[in-house]
Amino acid sequence: MAEHVVEADGVTLCTESFGEPSDPPVLLIMGLGASMLWWEEGFCRMLADGGRFVIRYDHRDTGRSVTYEPGRPGYTGADLVGDAARVLDAHGLPAAHVVGVSAGGALAQLLALHFADRVLSLVLISTSSAVPVCRELPSPTEEFMRFVSDAHVDWSDGDSVIDYQVGYARVLAGGRRPFDEAAARSLVRRDVERARDFTAARNHDSLPDGELPPAPLSSIAAPTLVIHGTADPMFPLRHGEALVEQIPEGGLLVLEDAGHGVDRADWATIVPAILEHTAAGRAR
Repeated sequence: MAEHVVEADGVTLCTESFGEPSDPPVLLIMGLGASMLWWEEGFCRMLADGGRFVIRYDHRDTGRSVTYEPGRPGYTGADLVGDAARVLDAHGLPAAHVVGVSAGGALAQLLALHFADRVLSLVLISTSSAVPVCRELPSPTEEFMRFVSDAHVDWSDGDSVIDYQVGYARVLAGGRRPFDEAAARSLVRRDVERARDFTAARNHDSLPDGELPPAPLSSIAAPTLVIHGTADPMFPLRHGEALVEQIPEGGLLVLEDAGHGVDRADWATIVPAILEHTAAGRAR
């Protein structure tokens, strides 16, 4: 295991792999504003121990990947989709099983639409449809909206950013389980200290979408597993259910009392589900 900074199409991206390159590859796509550290090392190792070659990477403007001037990113959401393909290229992989969480799940859907031949299967965690749907989906919870609207943070002060991110992590956890603040603070601090410029991640809040999806989600042929918590405050469970209704080869795993993201308490459920879903017999 080691971090590697790669150049692809003139873009500098930091990646890290776990396991044997000869094993079936699994590409992990994190949500916006978060580096690859949020795919925690223990989680990655569990997948690798199950016989998978696991790759995580920093989005632009996070971690050790290329950063841009805050407020002037110079790239679009479509470029982030392309970055996932660039990471596969850097590892010499024609295709991989793709796992995305939150906005990373939306990027994974778009990857399956724009680069269908690169996606062996999809796992979509705590996410919603990447394309407009002809149905009404529930809004985020009042607590979530209140935190987003009322939170104050000094982006020039690392400690202020850490306090804000820990508070955000608490809200995303959903409130039905004990929240491990010490673990969250340790992870956030490492994320802030590791970043080239932790203020640059704010660029993700205002990215233009770029290209429109070439087809509806119903055209996704890759076997898809949707994993969603019943206490997700950003995308209530109905968002996950709607994904399964749109994707022909979709299935749903519901995590009781889980919030938004990949909680350590759910690793023992999520990892075996991913291993089963990405087994050779399910790959196209």
